[in-house]
Amino acid sequence: MRNYIKEMIKRKDLLVYLVMSGLKADNRDSYLGYFWWLLDPLLNIAIYYFLRVVVLRGGGPDFPVFLAIGLVGWKWMSATINGSSRAITRYSSIINQVYLPKAIFPFALTFTQMFNFVFGLVVVGLFLIIFGVMPGWQIIFLPLVILVQLLFLLAISLGVGYISVFIRDIDNLTKHVVRLFFYASPIIWEGGLLPDSLSFIVDANPIAIILDSYRDVLMYAQVPNFFKLGIVSLGSVIVFFLMIRHYSKNEHKIIKAL
Repeated sequence: MRNYIKEMIKRKDLLVYLVMSGLKADNRDSYLGYFWWLLDPLLNIAIYYFLRVVVLRGGGPDFPVFLAIGLVGWKWMSATINGSSRAITRYSSIINQVYLPKAIFPFALTFTQMFNFVFGLVVVGLFLIIFGVMPGWQIIFLPLVILVQLLFLLAISLGVGYISVFIRDIDNLTKHVVRLFFYASPIIWEGGLLPDSLSFIVDANPIAIILDSYRDVLMYAQVPNFFKLGIVSLGSVIVFFLMIRHYSKNEHKIIKAL
């Protein structure tokens, strides 16, 4: 596994190229180009605000900020998980010609979507200013929360990317699983609305833990729950290294399957 990691480090230039090409491909044929990085989260927020506040008569005065943080954080989640099922298979022509560490492709996808997430944070900042929500000193923990989400998504993308090489139906299945987690996480609804008997949906949900941590440091001026973040981080790191080890031992199987 150590040699495999060294090989990935040697290919860091390829990783940068894949990230940059992924960013260009997202908006290659659109008229507005990179402006979509800002417009897309704004449109998502507007749609769900209309449904939640105007149609369902819910939400409070700070709900737009609550919604913006949830949707921007979720976009990174959903785009990475859905895209992971094609992270390796879409490069099958290259993989069959040149030896490359296959784990580099899920890596590239995750970092590409993280770059889009950074632009989403600009939208979150605008909402904080417009609605007069001032983060406290706890904002210094924002990079920590981003790091936890990055580790979590790297572990997920490595797993989904590998399985999808052998089971192509994973591409269709992940869309439904992602939709399930969307409604099971406090993205467009507040976690406190759940009865005590269903509180485990939020308490044991890593996506909910990460999104609540963003709101703690950006919206509520609170220290995030380090215990829960630690559990998510530890689980992600364990899965991450297990998957890297698995990739290093089964690269030949991926080539045969493609």
